[in-house]
Amino acid sequence: MARTFIPLKFVPLVLLSAWPAGLDGGYGQEAARQVPAEVAAGAIERALVEAISRAEKSVVAIGRVRRERPGERLIPEPRPDPFGNPRLFPTPPPQPTDPDFVPHEFATGVVVDPSGLVLTVAHILGEQSDYYVTAYDHRTFRARVLAADPRSDLAVLAPEESSDVRPATGKFVPIRLGDASRLQKGQWVVALGNPYAIARDGQASASWGIVANLARKAPPAPDDSDPTGKPTLHHFGTLIQTDAKLNLGTSGGPLVNLQGEMVGLTTAIPAVVGFQESAGYAIPVDATFRRALEALKQGREVEYGFLGIQLGRAGIDQAAAEVLGARVERVLPDLPAARHGLKANDVIVSVHGTPVRDPDQLVREISKWPLESRVRLGVRRGEQTLDLEVPLTKYRVRGRKVVTNPAPAWRGMRVDYATAVYDPGSTLRAPGVALGDAVAITDVEPNSPASHAGLRPGMLVTHVERLPVRTPKEFREAVSKHAGPVLLRVAAESGQPAVHTVGPGS
Repeated sequence: MARTFIPLKFVPLVLLSAWPAGLDGGYGQEAARQVPAEVAAGAIERALVEAISRAEKSVVAIGRVRRERPGERLIPEPRPDPFGNPRLFPTPPPQPTDPDFVPHEFATGVVVDPSGLVLTVAHILGEQSDYYVTAYDHRTFRARVLAADPRSDLAVLAPEESSDVRPATGKFVPIRLGDASRLQKGQWVVALGNPYAIARDGQASASWGIVANLARKAPPAPDDSDPTGKPTLHHFGTLIQTDAKLNLGTSGGPLVNLQGEMVGLTTAIPAVVGFQESAGYAIPVDATFRRALEALKQGREVEYGFLGIQLGRAGIDQAAAEVLGARVERVLPDLPAARHGLKANDVIVSVHGTPVRDPDQLVREISKWPLESRVRLGVRRGEQTLDLEVPLTKYRVRGRKVVTNPAPAWRGMRVDYATAVYDPGSTLRAPGVALGDAVAITDVEPNSPASHAGLRPGMLVTHVERLPVRTPKEFREAVSKHAGPVLLRVAAESGQPAVHTVGPGS
């Protein structure tokens, strides 16, 4: 029987190390050699097996169980007799730790810390739900939501000991993080997950394919809370597209390269109307991802920068002149962009030297930088080219955030950037007060000194004693200088400032 040969030049370089001795010489010399098909296939097989083996111990199955509401009874799926015999007596419903238990909702997660912290996608979370995690070694434990960020669509679960599950003790294997910025179309990747809950015993299922495309946009989904239809960063073009099969339940699983490193976190995207199913997507493991992950692991809020502008497409004259960039449609008053020289109809063409092609890319570039960073913008204004340095205020994130480790309260109250609480384009705030000239009260604890002083969430604080405060940092520094009662000037709905005296408490 004739043997089939494959030219070596058609075999990916990443597989060369898996070839038998004698086939690892100089690539230039061997490019023309003919390699038996079974050798090439065996090398591919070994590479895939090793990649899965490196990553699968870090993959977990997640079950979300809705709690019963008053007057509601959740009917579990019937449990058949394994031998087909009729049941003479009713059997209790399966519990979340039972192998036959099928949760209402299921997904995948990835271990990101030796303590058992699990990363998944935020859109799988629900109200009034319990979460059960099953690890590679069959341990099942209840978990709580440590933190969640709707803008990145990332969430971290933390183990919690419970009497009805085995405690989450022992060794966990965190996944190795790769670098999605180095991905290229055509690279081979493996997706691990819990499709249709069939991997709920902790043994992840695998599929494989290639990187089909990069920097893809999630389909827009306008609603009343966000008419733009772009509630996440991924609607601005961050996603990895892959042809690896991603069935229901694989959301939150890793997309790994042939070294077993996670380069993306798979996510379910609704299918576009008129198509049978959506493409496979993954959130890239890049600088923005790592910054969000570190905050979530600590139970903190993921913060995003905001210039204080509204964007439009570059005008026809700029397009005709082949000038790329993001045109500033409106500069919001008294915010960083206005205070540092940006004007309407300016075209932002770069951020820290990185070219900006369109408004979506500008959003992605700004999101890479921590709050209060000073970003260097390349700006075209008519025939002029300018370099402006603008500090970032805080972006208002829509959606359900979970923060279990917030900033410490001062006398029972917490403050934040006013731009993070109020829509800068809205008039629903105290008249005559610029959002850049105040901090917003976000939380007031009951029976605290702040509560007794009449302070409430949503109020804008403009001064501590006679010192103006524009940022939470300035507020904290100002109040730290006083041990006794402190006077806070607060913007009132009437437009007239009101003074509240906050005592030291007990």
